[in-house]
Amino acid sequence: MKLFPRLFSRKIEKQISSYQQELIETHYREVENMYRQIRGWRHDYKNHIQTMKAYAASGDWEAICHYLDLLDEDLTTVDTVIKTGNPMTDAILNSKISLARAKGITVQADAHIPVRLTSSEIDLCCILGNLFDNAIEASLALPEEQRLIRVYMDMKNTQLYISFTNFTAGRKLTKMGKRFQTTKGEGHGFGLVRIDAIVGKLDGYISRGSEDGAFTTEILLPQL
Repeated sequence: MKLFPRLFSRKIEKQISSYQQELIETHYREVENMYRQIRGWRHDYKNHIQTMKAYAASGDWEAICHYLDLLDEDLTTVDTVIKTGNPMTDAILNSKISLARAKGITVQADAHIPVRLTSSEIDLCCILGNLFDNAIEASLALPEEQRLIRVYMDMKNTQLYISFTNFTAGRKLTKMGKRFQTTKGEGHGFGLVRIDAIVGKLDGYISRGSEDGAFTTEILLPQL
C-alpha cells in the first residue's frame, strides 16, 4: 500500500528537479543575452569614437549631437537597471526587468544587498526567477496600462528580506491548502513548490497574501 505514495513522490521530485534545471538554463540564456548586448556595444565603442572624431574634424556639430542621441537611445537598452551589491542578483533582476518591460509591464525595483550572502546564489536565482516569472504571467492578463510589478530587497537585521507585488485582474485569489490556486497550465505550479522547498531548506519564512487587485509574496532568508 505504501509503494504507490513512494513512487508518486519520486515522480514529483523528478519533475521538480527537471523543472529547476530548465529554469536555471532559461535564466542563464537571459543573462547571457544581456551581457552579449553589452559586449557588442563595447566592441563598437572605438568605431563610435572614430565616427564622432570625423564629424568634429569637419565641424559638423549637428551630426555629432544627432549621433550622441542615437548612442544614448541604444545604450538604454543594455544599461544596468539595478545594482544590489550582489552580481548574481543583479544579473537575474536586470534580465527579468528587461523581459517584463519588453512585454509592456512597468517594474518598480528597490534592491540592496550590502553583505556577503551565506545562502546559495543558485537558490536565490531560483527564488527570484520564479517570483518574477509568476508576476509577469499574472500581469499579462491585465491591460498594459495596469501592469505593474514592485520588487523590494534589503537586509532586516541578519535576514535577507524579499518582497514581490503584482497586480491581478481585480479579484482576490483563492487558497487550496497552503497555496493560492493557479490558473496556469500543468507544470507551472512547480515554481511555487520549488520556492517553498528552498525557503524551507534555508530555514526561512514565506508569506503570501492576496488582497483585491494585488498579490504579494514576502520571504525572509537567514544570513548568519
